[in-house]
Amino acid sequence: MPYFHDIDPIAFTVPAFDVVWWRLLVFAAIVAALVWRVGRPRAGDTADEAQARRESLLFSGGIAAAAALYGVYLLFRGETFALGPFGVHWYGIMYLGGFLGAWLVGNRRIQQGRLPVSAERFSDLAFYVMMGVIIGGRIGYMLFYVPLDWIAHDPLALLRVWEGGMSFHGGLLGVLCAGWWWSRRNAIRFFDTVDFVAPLVPIGLGLGRLGNFIGGELWGRHTDLPWGMIFPRALESLGKTRDELHQMYLAGELTHEARHPSQLYEFTLEGIVMLTVLLLYSRKPRPRYRISGLFALMYGAFRFLVEFVREPDAQLGFIAFDWLTMGQILSLPLIVTGIVLLWLSRRAPTPYPPHAAASAVAVPEHKKAA
Repeated sequence: MPYFHDIDPIAFTVPAFDVVWWRLLVFAAIVAALVWRVGRPRAGDTADEAQARRESLLFSGGIAAAAALYGVYLLFRGETFALGPFGVHWYGIMYLGGFLGAWLVGNRRIQQGRLPVSAERFSDLAFYVMMGVIIGGRIGYMLFYVPLDWIAHDPLALLRVWEGGMSFHGGLLGVLCAGWWWSRRNAIRFFDTVDFVAPLVPIGLGLGRLGNFIGGELWGRHTDLPWGMIFPRALESLGKTRDELHQMYLAGELTHEARHPSQLYEFTLEGIVMLTVLLLYSRKPRPRYRISGLFALMYGAFRFLVEFVREPDAQLGFIAFDWLTMGQILSLPLIVTGIVLLWLSRRAPTPYPPHAAASAVAVPEHKKAA
């Protein structure tokens, strides 16, 4: 008998509370204090580090200033506004866990000398990559998986992220753009940055797929295998409540609606397998392009295969041959790119041996000059 997916996608609910002027001013003061503590100039900063601190100070200080000004506005208007209640979804927690996990592992690899930059510059890279994932993922979804008439008739749909819709391939393009921008600013070869970031990506990929499973979305096609699952959200056309569907399941009326838990297949392949292989393989210095190529080839191949048991997007269906999906079309360039990068890596140099890179990071520029 198949399993019934009965997991609540909401982790917890934040109760409603009134936002008044003094709370905003306190929030602004706390943010300003933290910004000054982290972003103030420090003795020994290089010119690039000082510039990065000034930019961070300006950006975060703007948030504090906006909160303070709005607090003053509420004070003179004598108004408040209610915030909440709202649910915190497991999918959002998984996104946060992916970013945090990638930052922790990446910081550890910086300490091992895998990229000759300081911890502050790595923090900048992490921020740019995070923005690339979110912005690129959203734009990619709207371009690849939604009919393009939204551009003319409803352009603000791009900003309604709470309605759902993120694309890995769009997120990947966003990450590459962010990595290119950061590499250019820090005089690092672009593919050295990509090789460094690639082993960190499966952390977010795996947790994201786990979030998809908990949310009961992106389910697979019908199956009669014993581990098939009944996804209530896939049966919304029946017009039944979750409790009614559960009663039908217990009565054996939904057995024919069992589907592949394709989210768990992707969690295993794109998360656990890729993370294990890439971290183990990158423990030693590898030629340039090698890690990037391995990542692209593995993800492209895994995604292409899983698409055979994953339900295609309802608004697109099959693109061709009654089996080819948009996910497979977007994965083919990754497979080709992976093969090309692996071929190029045969004659590429091996950059940043750990001992040399660690020494470069450990000694500040002004001390080297002395």
